Amino acid sequence: MSLSPALGQPWPHESARAQVCGAAPYVDDLPETKGTLYAAPIVSPCAHGLLRGIDAAPALALAGVHGVVLAGDLPGDLWLPTPARDEPIFAHERVQYLGQVLGLVVADSPALARRAARAVQADIAPLPAILTLEQALQSQSYVLPPVTLRRGDAAAALAVAPRRLRGRFEVGGQEHFYLEGQVAYALPLEQGQWLVHSSTQHPAEVQHWVAHALGLAQHAVRVECRRMGGGFGGKETQAGQIAVWAALAAHKFGRPVKLRLARREDFLITGKRHPFAYEYEVGFDDTGRIQGLRLQMAANCGFSADLSGPVADRAVFHCDNAYYLGDVEITSLRCKTHTQSHTAFRGFGGPQGMLAIEAILGDIARALGRDALDVRLRNLYDPDPTAGRHTTPYQMAVEDNILPQLLSQLELSAQYRRRQEAIFGWNRTQPVLRRGLALTPVKFGISFTATQFNQAGALVHVYTDGSVQVNHGGTEMGQGLHTKVAQIVADELGVPLGRVQVTASDTAKVPNASATAASSGTDLNGRAAQDAARQVRTRLAALVAQLDGCSPAQVRFADGQVHSPTHQRSFAALVQLAYAQRVQLWSDGFYRTPKIHYDKHTLTGRPFYYFAYGAACTEVAIDTLTGESRVLRVDILHDVGRSINPAIDRGQIEGGFVQGMGWLTTEQLVWNDAGALSTCAPSTYKIPTAGDMPVQFHVDLWPEPNREDNVGGSKAVGEPPFMLALSVYEALRNAIAAAPGAAGEQSTVGAAAKPFAAQPLRLDAPATPEQILRALGALAAD
Repeated sequence: MSLSPALGQPWPHESARAQVCGAAPYVDDLPETKGTLYAAPIVSPCAHGLLRGIDAAPALALAGVHGVVLAGDLPGDLWLPTPARDEPIFAHERVQYLGQVLGLVVADSPALARRAARAVQADIAPLPAILTLEQALQSQSYVLPPVTLRRGDAAAALAVAPRRLRGRFEVGGQEHFYLEGQVAYALPLEQGQWLVHSSTQHPAEVQHWVAHALGLAQHAVRVECRRMGGGFGGKETQAGQIAVWAALAAHKFGRPVKLRLARREDFLITGKRHPFAYEYEVGFDDTGRIQGLRLQMAANCGFSADLSGPVADRAVFHCDNAYYLGDVEITSLRCKTHTQSHTAFRGFGGPQGMLAIEAILGDIARALGRDALDVRLRNLYDPDPTAGRHTTPYQMAVEDNILPQLLSQLELSAQYRRRQEAIFGWNRTQPVLRRGLALTPVKFGISFTATQFNQAGALVHVYTDGSVQVNHGGTEMGQGLHTKVAQIVADELGVPLGRVQVTASDTAKVPNASATAASSGTDLNGRAAQDAARQVRTRLAALVAQLDGCSPAQVRFADGQVHSPTHQRSFAALVQLAYAQRVQLWSDGFYRTPKIHYDKHTLTGRPFYYFAYGAACTEVAIDTLTGESRVLRVDILHDVGRSINPAIDRGQIEGGFVQGMGWLTTEQLVWNDAGALSTCAPSTYKIPTAGDMPVQFHVDLWPEPNREDNVGGSKAVGEPPFMLALSVYEALRNAIAAAPGAAGEQSTVGAAAKPFAAQPLRLDAPATPEQILRALGALAAD
């Protein structure tokens, strides 16, 4: 066995010092090979139309422009190898959104390439464009067929429910806004081989797509990614397009080509979080317990499927959040619009699903005049399996439910009841400002819903000086994956963390790796690296047992030393002995997530290995005259299992919450009537800044280890904290409901007298000042 202080300690991020000093290279910082050219995209100025021709003459007339790359230059397939096969590499015959890439201009400098790309003229005959979810729903425009998940008889349950509500609302998309934009650098090598440096969460898919576009076997393409300046899902599939475009330009001109999108190009070309529109009808009793629910969620997918199917599926899987839904009917519509093809974003549909049920429970609480936390507690999954309220609508048993205890603890530590009373009193004395408080839970499933992606590989090399090198299939996007994997390997070998180095993600080392997504990077790659390190340690322990006449089980690895009952050696000395004895000092490791299974046709099974839990209590204030809002205080209690690195985990929790807060309050995507994205720069698209941080921001970690056999007893922490920000949205709605003249307006009349209670408070997100004023105005009109 090994004993090491590596796990559970707040070690700094492995690249932190280099990043602070500006010495950590990203793709655009890499030394460029002699002869490198630069590409820029030619984009459609029209949202939908027939592409009749492209006039590149004005661009080709500029000195330093080497040429253009269009659909006619492709050596192989015109389409990207996506499952739906609905996305062209370059637009041909038809354009389907304003910003769609028609081709590339290749020149001696990035600035010249962009200038030349703007000079290219496209002859497009406009066609009617579908630009909104409402238009898509009216025309039944879908990228994938609708999906419905049913349990019980929702219609019958609604018919007999004592109380009912109907509501509708919308939530917008979200730009990834990573610090490092989309970029790729493609270098042709000898004998038909290629090296592609890509800022990607999925090097294996980039390898597949580039090989497909060039008509090559995958072994001819090597993709490397040392780090990304943020990903958030935006570089899961859509980094592949950038790499393909760069490689095609390099193929045509026989020289290395770099393609880095400018911020505005990145906004216009790439997809966002899926906007959703909701319609629901819910039946409930006088205590607020849901008796029947019919929910429709329409997702704006953009012009192609991309990852919209699994994103919308996960929204279905998470529209229960922490609550038991007995008789339920959930319909998911995957709508096609002539906009950017929307894609993965932190939470991957989970936030959109959870927002629905949290809004519904908030509406129920206001209709009954009850505290919303009491209504939420009334509807929680029951940890007792004999109670019959522990199975999700997709037939997965919730076996590790800690939310009743976690919510109770946060309620006390955040002083929820006392503060709620104080806010009621404060609101009665203020003529303009109103405060709101909400405490909401999170239950987020961890695993890829596509079961085949739940596997990982790794290599561990021990050198004769006792230093260790690790390579695995995951990618580092700032989330600390490499740091955690290094800690796991150091713990397994009993060596100081500084003796372990994790190298760049590389398809030539670990093949067929899954995307670093679904919050599973550490779970999968950490376990694979642990497996590889354990094999090396087992061989070393066998050698010590042979040398010292003991059993391998008696050999301990700790603090850079190897102990047997009779001897103590340094790890480095033992490695030198092992090399002399021809003991293998490297190994590969592999891991596949156990227990999971899922039938995508019936939407049933166990798609998740376990759930990560958490809760947030948020207090906000609004100005009822201007609609402005501010988050005043946040208290979070979050479940990361036995933390591998508490400092990194706290950073992920804080960052996830603030990013979720931005999605729900300030980050507004606006397309004009022509289909152009108007909010395509920091001047018009507003992410949270330091000034938006709550003055009081408290984060505590739930102390219990993962009940499933996960690496180090940990739980995933990448995506679950994002949904903690739903408490911001609910707190804002509570503040609006407390506006002058609104108190007591929500009817609590029973079903016998009035089948539908007063209209729910509608607040579309993001809750910008304009949306808050609209909600206030609707209350005043009622």
